[in-house]
Amino acid sequence: MKFSDVWRLGGIGLRTRPLRVVLSALGIAIGIAAMVAVVGISASSRAEVDRRLAALGTNLLTAGPGKSFFGDASHLPEDAEAMVARIGPVTGVSATGRVASAHVYRSDRIPSTESGGIAVLAARSTLPATVGATIHSGTWLAAPTYPTVVLGARAAGILGLTDGLGLNVWLGGHWFTVVGILDPVPLAPELDSAVLIGWPVAASVLGFDGYATTIYSRIRDDAVESVAGVLAATANPEAPNEVQVSRPSDALAAKAATDQAYTGLLLGLGAVALLVGGVGVANTMVISVLERRPEIGLRRALGATRSHVRLQFLAESLLLAGLGGAAGVLMGFLVTSLYAAARSWPAVLPLWALAGAFLATLAIGAVAGLYPAMRAARMSPTAALS
Repeated sequence: MKFSDVWRLGGIGLRTRPLRVVLSALGIAIGIAAMVAVVGISASSRAEVDRRLAALGTNLLTAGPGKSFFGDASHLPEDAEAMVARIGPVTGVSATGRVASAHVYRSDRIPSTESGGIAVLAARSTLPATVGATIHSGTWLAAPTYPTVVLGARAAGILGLTDGLGLNVWLGGHWFTVVGILDPVPLAPELDSAVLIGWPVAASVLGFDGYATTIYSRIRDDAVESVAGVLAATANPEAPNEVQVSRPSDALAAKAATDQAYTGLLLGLGAVALLVGGVGVANTMVISVLERRPEIGLRRALGATRSHVRLQFLAESLLLAGLGGAAGVLMGFLVTSLYAAARSWPAVLPLWALAGAFLATLAIGAVAGLYPAMRAARMSPTAALS
């Protein structure tokens, strides 16, 4: 038989039982759609992380006090910020200092124990530009010597001041006016749960000791690794082992790596669904052989060889799996696109995932249809027609 005749015969066998074909193909489609969607959503998530890192920059380093050799709390020198700024490849430096003795409340009537976990940080005027923070509403600390505050995104929600510009908060026994609210800061999430005040007013009003607890530094892209190696010794030359240096962008990259572990698990579940679909195809083809014994016998009596019959049923199985695979790829593509659009992510679906998913369905179809095809080919014309 011609190659085209084999596929035409296989298509005739499927058209005579449309409902069974649809149900069998659906099992394959669900498995393929699950696998394609998992790969697509994972790839889109990683693309979003890459996009955010490209926008925020991966050249931000932070330095903060760690523990002394004996496990005691340490602090950075007062001139640590200035010393870090003298490193050649450093293009920008800023700092925050925790005011541990101060807590912030919505009013002076709230019990002192209900602090809400909000940190009070003295901040330099250069902080937003250095860490990539943006103002959601209001302004930054334009007058750092006055009792004004800027709220982190989460802190504003805790205080119930998401639209609280111009209102006052009770901070360290004094009233401070809210002048701004930040958007979430991906590279400095500690700012989201903080209330930021000017460095001078923190010292004069709240008794701030002036020690920076986090120094943020922007580095030339080609010198990040080299600066990271000398940052601790520069920030605290007498005790570099008491300085903790980190790269905030690594946390976002680690999140993407964590997502890959879940991707593997979900791919395994999709493979199980695909296997179940393959069993459905095999079941359909076995039943088809049993129901079409007279047809097989008649074809053999008219001169069809065993290989002709085997190819016919194998073609039916491949077509059935191929239909399910094509439907599954389309469903997975749509799910990925809709999910990415809902999350404002770039929709990414690797070509290898689409091609691999479809080829996997053909492999499943070939394996599932092999036994029914061989069983049909072994039937003798007299036994099939009896």
